[in-house]
Amino acid sequence: MRFFCDIYVAFVVQTNIDIVQGAEVVRMYKTLLGSQGFRKGMDLYFQRHDGQAVACEDFFAAMRDANNADFCNFLLWYSQAGTPSVKVISSYNSDAHTFSLKFSQHVPPTPGQTVKEPMFIPIEIGLLDSSGKEMPLSSIYHDGTLQSLTSNGGPVNSTVLRITMKEEEFVFSDVYERPIPSLLRNFSAPIRLETDLTDSDLFFLLAHDSNEFNRWEAGQVLARKLMLSLVSDFQQNKPLTLNPKFVHGLESLLCDSSLDKEFIAKAITLPGEGEIMDMMDVADPDAVHAVRSFIRKQIAQELRSELLSTIENNRSSGEYVFDHPSMARRSLKNIALAYVAALDDPECTELALHEYKNAANMTEQFAALAAIAQNPGQNRDDVLADFYNKWQNDFLVVNKWFALQAMSDVPGNVENVRKLLNHPAFDLRNPNKVYSLIGGFCGSPVNFHAKDGSGYKFLGEVVVQLDRINPQVASRMVSAFSRWKRYDETRQKLAKAQLEMIVSTNGLSENVFEIASKSLSA
Repeated sequence: MRFFCDIYVAFVVQTNIDIVQGAEVVRMYKTLLGSQGFRKGMDLYFQRHDGQAVACEDFFAAMRDANNADFCNFLLWYSQAGTPSVKVISSYNSDAHTFSLKFSQHVPPTPGQTVKEPMFIPIEIGLLDSSGKEMPLSSIYHDGTLQSLTSNGGPVNSTVLRITMKEEEFVFSDVYERPIPSLLRNFSAPIRLETDLTDSDLFFLLAHDSNEFNRWEAGQVLARKLMLSLVSDFQQNKPLTLNPKFVHGLESLLCDSSLDKEFIAKAITLPGEGEIMDMMDVADPDAVHAVRSFIRKQIAQELRSELLSTIENNRSSGEYVFDHPSMARRSLKNIALAYVAALDDPECTELALHEYKNAANMTEQFAALAAIAQNPGQNRDDVLADFYNKWQNDFLVVNKWFALQAMSDVPGNVENVRKLLNHPAFDLRNPNKVYSLIGGFCGSPVNFHAKDGSGYKFLGEVVVQLDRINPQVASRMVSAFSRWKRYDETRQKLAKAQLEMIVSTNGLSENVFEIASKSLSA
């Protein structure tokens, strides 16, 4: 425990990287040294520094010295700000039976550091053949040296390349067909990676890659590209069609019993609407919501039998158990239920109601509630009321109940949220309830950014009212307006009008005025 405290404090105080990236930098030691090498470094670190005030350089030295390792410019991760961008270009020589990867890296300039040195970047890779199997890696040519990659007398399936220069090339020998590279396995370095992989390559990796991270990443890249393409079609009033290869990739995940169930649940989850809008020059909440809803329903229709089987095979068999297999099973079942509930037909609605009524624990009951709550109607209203009646004395669960309704994408949800302000369990003076209901509403792009401005007007009114009670909480709520210039002119005018109304309010707190005025001038 002391180790993690020491290292995290050192990252905060001494370095130019944040805590999340700092954790990834620590993990790179394990990628480079392996589990045993990392443990040797840890043992030496404790031997040298237990109970002492230390610097990041001390941890680096322990890892290096314990393994007699050459880490060259690794310390730049501590002193050099910014996330490296790495570009990879591949080529195959069928005559020489070689496959090459050319890497180039760039660290963007940041305030106070306009010129950056090349970083030490470990990139774990594997090569897949045309059947999806791992290619054996026997040797690699790099920097004028031929290096053997054998382990225990035989070739390996995966290796870690050490990128230390601005540009360098690695050439694999004895490659008898053009492979599809699986790059940055296990997210071996906190970088932005640009590859020359085609969509066909990504579909192949989604269906066959043995590395779960890269299989997930291939699916996410494809989903983002697919969603952006369909958003463009939607904006031009073109018919929407879902690429069957994407559906096949998800089907291969659902039908692969060897995979971890939590991984499958993550891998079949589409990117969020906010993530897609961040990739657009002008964010279009309506188009993104329509496209994501279309894709979810198409997946549910085409993989209906597989999803229903997933639900059936992952139901609780007894008492609630808090361990990874049980949590993974619940996670997969719940995402499958959310998909089929999106079809909103009698059979799927009845299934969701059955799962709600027969849930063995609150986790599964809430997931069923969330699935039912996707679709407006009497079933939704009845189940929401029933859930509240059961859990009204547990304020944490009630907060989740508020957030579920607030974040709903049902049309015109702002009026439902207005009514919830007067609910007996809601209290504007309670920050957690505000974050659940008001903050939750701001997390629904299609309703908060409603074209008629109703979402903006609602938040503006609540911020002014809340400012008189708790300026700190009000300032957090008004920050939802901070990116108003990312949207179309109509939405910009409506959001700007609310910000101007807020800053002109008599007696406004300094907290809210600062956030609102900065948002206006940004």
